[in-house]
Amino acid sequence: MKKECPECGNRILGRADKKFCSDACRNAHNNNLNKDESNLVRNINNRLRKNHRILSKLNTKDKTKTKRETLLKHGFNFKFFTGEYVTKSEKTYYYVYDQGYLELDNDWFLIVKIDITL
Repeated sequence: MKKECPECGNRILGRADKKFCSDACRNAHNNNLNKDESNLVRNINNRLRKNHRILSKLNTKDKTKTKRETLLKHGFNFKFFTGEYVTKSEKTYYYVYDQGYLELDNDWFLIVKIDITL
């Protein structure tokens, strides 16, 4: 029985359980399966990663204060976050994964890190 490579259609030679004709075809097939469904999803994920990098870079002590202009200078985009937490006193923390920020008075922000154990 002739087996064909699901990526390129070439004949597969070798072991009986081999699924692809080459490592290049195997990698190409898996890359196609795992890529983001659309540019929108990829762009949002990139934006979230950038926001997280900025917060992590500025938050060196797990709790740091910084100005809005500093966040903006580094390219932070306030529209993109992964979650929010509202305290009993109705203050809202916005989180980008494990890094959170709280808007204070006079364009100051408190950046905090939470311990997330999966």
